[in-house]
Amino acid sequence: MRRVQFIEFHDQPWFPPSLRDYVTDALQFGFNLFKVYSPIAPLLQSALDSTRSRSIVDLCSGGGGPWLDLSRKLQSRNLEGQPPVLQIWLTDKYPNLRAFENVRTAAENHIAFYPGPVDAMKVPRELTGLRTMFTSFHHFSPEGARAILQNAVDAGEGIGIFEATRRAPSTIGLMFAWVLLLVVGTPWIRPFRWSRLLWTYLVPIIPLVLLFDGVVSCLRTYRPQELRELVEKLTAAEYQWESGEYSRAIGEAPITYLIGYPRAGVAEIH
Repeated sequence: MRRVQFIEFHDQPWFPPSLRDYVTDALQFGFNLFKVYSPIAPLLQSALDSTRSRSIVDLCSGGGGPWLDLSRKLQSRNLEGQPPVLQIWLTDKYPNLRAFENVRTAAENHIAFYPGPVDAMKVPRELTGLRTMFTSFHHFSPEGARAILQNAVDAGEGIGIFEATRRAPSTIGLMFAWVLLLVVGTPWIRPFRWSRLLWTYLVPIIPLVLLFDGVVSCLRTYRPQELRELVEKLTAAEYQWESGEYSRAIGEAPITYLIGYPRAGVAEIH
């Protein structure tokens, strides 16, 4: 199955901001409910240890991504016997500020957010730390994807790419069940909005966008070999790169990942 470069509706600048927020709210609800990215916490911790970074800059955060769960796992670990102080920054080209504020409150201020638009290909210099992207790297063409990686390398920052979507018939099939679960759970998404119910049940724009964008996401997702090919074309200093598909147990859906950081003085991630 070849990768296709097609649009996702909620990415487009013309897509109504209120509906975009409802779409990202639904995705956030699913991340929190199913803890989709919980398995990659050890990979993320290894990257933090290797870069000696105590700051994470999450790009294309949508409604907050998987950080409520992941931040608790990472914050719970002591570093050299000292209480951990890990600062996580949420950013997005179209920031859902209300959702970001809700995440910050729920995380007891361990998670902050950048209020202005952030282009993943041109991250502001003041945002320093390990860069992460969850279920968003596939949005970019190979040229844009390389620009994201090159920008991290030029800034001397580590970067971690994680994708739960895969270019596989089984994952595309699961997307229908995923959207159905999000639709059923819509009344429990907070804060409650009558307009959210309108655009979900009476005029089902949100489910249609979630399904269309979800299928397209699978078709656009890079495979590990394609991620390695992107890295090979970078103009880079000495960087350590690791890519593959990670799962903790047999039968668990694998998560595609790419992790890179400056090589000097660091150990390889396993």
